[in-house]
Amino acid sequence: MVSGCPVPRLGRAPICRSAVPESLTSDNLDWIAEATGAASAGQGQHIQTLWGGYGELFRVELAGASVTSAVVKWVKPPARPRNVTDEISHARKCRSYEVETAWYRGLAARCDETCRVASLLGVRSIGDEIMLVLEDLDAARFSERCRAPRRHELELCLGWLASFHARFLGVEPRGLWPVGTYWHLATRPQELRAIDDQALREAAPRLDARLNGCTFQTLVHGDAKLANFCFTPQSTAVAAVDFQYVGGGCGIKDVAYLLTGDAGSEAAEQRALDSYFRALRTSLAMLGRTDPDIAAVEREWRALYPIACADFYRFLAGWAKPHWHHDSHGQRLVRSVLRSLG
Repeated sequence: MVSGCPVPRLGRAPICRSAVPESLTSDNLDWIAEATGAASAGQGQHIQTLWGGYGELFRVELAGASVTSAVVKWVKPPARPRNVTDEISHARKCRSYEVETAWYRGLAARCDETCRVASLLGVRSIGDEIMLVLEDLDAARFSERCRAPRRHELELCLGWLASFHARFLGVEPRGLWPVGTYWHLATRPQELRAIDDQALREAAPRLDARLNGCTFQTLVHGDAKLANFCFTPQSTAVAAVDFQYVGGGCGIKDVAYLLTGDAGSEAAEQRALDSYFRALRTSLAMLGRTDPDIAAVEREWRALYPIACADFYRFLAGWAKPHWHHDSHGQRLVRSVLRSLG
């Protein structure tokens, strides 16, 4: 989907390289050492604060282990809010970390080098807090980040998504979001109420139903923005992080989200879609999948691509209203989709 202006993202929190984790006790370090098979673990570099102040991401240094470092995602939810609107957001965020924990515990190990993710080294839950100890992807050579993708980086990400979707095609999202993506309609009632465009607001359930009712379901990453992909030097391979919104759904939703604002032009957008479906066919063949019929999957998901784009614009129309009011391309696309719905 080609947008007339940059699309706002729920991006990473500002990175503070000099700060150190708070309240990292000797008990925490002893547990991390045990989880990673290290003789000892040392407090390391703070990487970033989690979105909305729900914890922090930091690196620990390991001695006597098979690896020299690991990344810890320490979820520390703030006090429960008192008003209903904030409570909905709070519940969604807390649930997202439970889902991410379930993902790493139960399904992440199914991924291979074609849809690379960090290995889970340990997990600890104390009350509302969760501590995930993950493989350090920087140390595994996935140390590069890309802010403005070239065609090659975009195709690497599309290839990752294709492999991921092929691998989990038909898999039930047990323990995950029943419907993945962070903008899923059922989890965004306040954003729906905030939409000024009455036609779009009223059509939102139909967009949602079309996507949820698709025949070919897989697991979606749910937040497949460029910032959640890590590249090797010279961009020879890619890995993905942040699985808080992984869940069931139509794979094309991840593709629509990735291409929003990053495809460059309508011709580039079509090339990207073609690249994704070539990679999907290749991935299914490599997995030895003879069912479902890949041609049928492609027909359905290609037809749902504009629906998925419109569904994401529905979220933006309520969450980022100034952007939506100035995005003439997005408004034209939504009008076209709404006309097709009848």
